[in-house]
Amino acid sequence: MKRRTFNAILAPTLLAPWLGAHAQGSPGKSIRWIVPYPAGGGSDTYARWIAQSLGQLVKQPVAVDNKPGANGAIAVQDLKRSPTDGHTLLNVDNGVMVYNPALYKSLTYAPSSDLTMVTQLGGGPLVLMASPSAPFKDARGFIDQVKAAPGKFSYASAGAGSPQHLAMELLKARAGLHILHIPYRGSSPALADVVGGQIPMLMTDFTAAAGFVSAGKLTPLAVTGLKRHPRMPNVPTFEEVGIKGVLSEVWVGVAVRSGTPPETVQSLYQQISTVLKQPDVSAKFEERGALVIGSTPEEANAVVRRETEVWHKLIRELKISLD
Repeated sequence: MKRRTFNAILAPTLLAPWLGAHAQGSPGKSIRWIVPYPAGGGSDTYARWIAQSLGQLVKQPVAVDNKPGANGAIAVQDLKRSPTDGHTLLNVDNGVMVYNPALYKSLTYAPSSDLTMVTQLGGGPLVLMASPSAPFKDARGFIDQVKAAPGKFSYASAGAGSPQHLAMELLKARAGLHILHIPYRGSSPALADVVGGQIPMLMTDFTAAAGFVSAGKLTPLAVTGLKRHPRMPNVPTFEEVGIKGVLSEVWVGVAVRSGTPPETVQSLYQQISTVLKQPDVSAKFEERGALVIGSTPEEANAVVRRETEVWHKLIRELKISLD
């Protein structure tokens, strides 16, 4: 059976618990997809890649709504005010689901009780990027110059407590570096200032930086994975540079408000999974150097539990607190 025919038959069945009468062709309630970062970053890009195809599949409009601020907490509060009918989705990442509870004593939400994972969309390792105007052009030069001038250099991040921030703090701890942190409200403005030369470096996901790298406006120095990035085969890992233990990956997923019926969560997962398997969508991930994940709700929740155990211990060891 061809995929298109299969989807046409299967979609109403899967969507019935989610859309109710709307699945039968009556005018449906639009779907709002909240992104906790500004437009242009990796999280926003993933949502926009999928939203259009998802809307076509379920025959309802899917609107991406950017709600940046407070490292995702503003977006989560917005979701908590929404009905538990599966029509409001939230992009989440390691920061929202894993890091924040360890970084903030007065966090306004609890991932385990306020959010339910639907799936992980995609992800990959982070990359240390330098502005073309920075005085270092490779990882070894970066290490040598930063060590020789403690506190002279600064780095941008997508926000305090973001995966990009935590990965850089991990690098600083493992390599014995002193670099000042300049947090932004998302990857897009942070990248703009590094590209413009206002700040010499940042840790970022390749998806957000791919266009700048191909245009020669950012210089990749090293990767936070065990293997080199397939889109940057000449860029070493930190392990290869001689800095052990700098292993960090960023992933972007979808969550709904807790209390959403399990059958609705499952229907959402099935539809998003179908979109992720579409050749044009998976090609976009590949083109930008991102790994398509498409995990089940159970698998996604298991990742959150596993990362929580590892990163909460590490955050305590690094003595990082944001309030």
